[in-house]
Amino acid sequence: MTSISERLQAVRASIEQAAAVAGRPPQEVHLLAVSKAHPASALREAYAAGQRMFGENYLQEALAKQDELADLPIEWHFIGPIQSNKTQAIAQHFDWVHSVDRLKIAERLNAARPTSKGPLQLCLQVNVSNEETKSGLTPDATLILAQEIQSLPALKLRGLMAIPGPTSDTQMQRAQFHQVRSLFQQLQQQGFNLDTLSIGMSEDFPAAIAEGATIVRIGSAIFGPRKP
Repeated sequence: MTSISERLQAVRASIEQAAAVAGRPPQEVHLLAVSKAHPASALREAYAAGQRMFGENYLQEALAKQDELADLPIEWHFIGPIQSNKTQAIAQHFDWVHSVDRLKIAERLNAARPTSKGPLQLCLQVNVSNEETKSGLTPDATLILAQEIQSLPALKLRGLMAIPGPTSDTQMQRAQFHQVRSLFQQLQQQGFNLDTLSIGMSEDFPAAIAEGATIVRIGSAIFGPRKP
């Protein structure tokens, strides 16, 4: 059976290859290990293999893992939908949040962030595929929310996140990621100091890297399939 360490090594090699094809330095692309539905022991194994950034979708599950792994200086990223009643715990226990798409959520995160932890690093979630069932902002709403977040001192806007519609067509993948990149560049041109594009998952990260991804979110290729 292939170990988590071996799968991590293979994923990192694939990221380096995709970066080389895109003409980018591999160190520009950071691997976020999506660890939802996997036990703390699996995260500990990945940490021992050099992984430091872990992404969780479900708050209670993540908090339990954080308690069990408190001896490890993990960088915790919250990447799932955010309910208002979960904002306090997210602000207190995570370093990054990738999935902000409402001013109300941003304001609650800002109010709950402990000053001792420094600003909460933030990405705005963009809905590039215009799916009604998917969270995320339209491009116009993204510009407005980015401006509003400027007045929230406990938050640091770093960039954009997107979950495009599933497709195996590489050109379609790139087209969707290109929309996010164009919006990202538009924000930069308007004076926002952004450095993060959280795009790309196990099935499409080469296309995301070709379109400028700085964080790719990969789970099953590292930890194996999730148990029901």
